Amino acid sequence: MTSINNDVIFPAIYARTEDGFQVGLTVADKGQVHFTVDSPCVRHSDVARSASPATAFLDPGAELIPRPNIYSDFWSATGS
Repeated sequence: MTSINNDVIFPAIYARTEDGFQVGLTVADKGQVHFTVDSPCVRHSDVARSASPATAFLDPGAELIPRPNIYSDFWSATGS
């Protein structure tokens, strides 16, 4: 473990291996969770555009990704 943030609202934890791989798990505003992974020794490569459409409506004029309050048949809980 390289760092732990025990904040009640925005907790986070970070870890690194001896050979330089790193992971981080943070909770951000409104409960959005971010998982990051860093790898040593990577080469830049082009990333292909997504082959599948977004599963939730995204306003074409929106500047930011919306908060997670949109229902998705794939991601949303069904209550069962």
